[in-house]
Amino acid sequence: MERYIPELKGSLRSHMIEVPECIRKATGIKIFGKRIKSIAFTTDVAIIENINADAVIAVYPFTPQPTITSAITMTADVPVFAGVGGGVTSGKRVVNLALDAEFKGAIAVVVNAPTSNDTIMAIRDTIDIPIVVTVISEHTDIQARLDAGANILNVSGASKTVGIVKKIREKFPLVPIIATGGPTDESIIETIEAGANAITYTPPTTADLFKISMDKYRNQQDLKADSK
Repeated sequence: MERYIPELKGSLRSHMIEVPECIRKATGIKIFGKRIKSIAFTTDVAIIENINADAVIAVYPFTPQPTITSAITMTADVPVFAGVGGGVTSGKRVVNLALDAEFKGAIAVVVNAPTSNDTIMAIRDTIDIPIVVTVISEHTDIQARLDAGANILNVSGASKTVGIVKKIREKFPLVPIIATGGPTDESIIETIEAGANAITYTPPTTADLFKISMDKYRNQQDLKADSK
């Protein structure tokens, strides 16, 4: 018999973003006692404040900046995985950004796929929070990443994600894996069944959500005008 779960909502937050329910099927990853299954992929503080994901992964296509990390960690009421570079930004700068992210309260740092193993080792020697290493190819030397100090793998292989997760899980049955789940419940479940412990979910943008609200307001105005 399914247990009853009490749920409370307020009128002002009744339209907040909810991650797909099927993500709850994942085992989750425990970090410092917090069990994380769903991770919102966004840096939009308005979205972060209005989504029910277990955590936030704050990576973006620009040079990582401490002010962005600070804004997100101050806004989020859930753990933050902070991006610290590793692609264009490399070497000692990545190490310094990782230390700064830890000081600002991030629960983990995320490095890009091009990050060298030497840089990962340097980060590991500097910070105490987990290092998440992004994996985009089935040809990645996972053992070398783990030996360098990676604690969690973040698989983002587009259409190849499920295959990459399966391959990693076959060889490394206990390594924590975060993976992109795709746009449907079916693709998310497939990713979980392949071996992902947690799923990153890309929420709609503020512009997309605002368009829905504006269309609703316009329809209400049209109905009022027609009733006169």
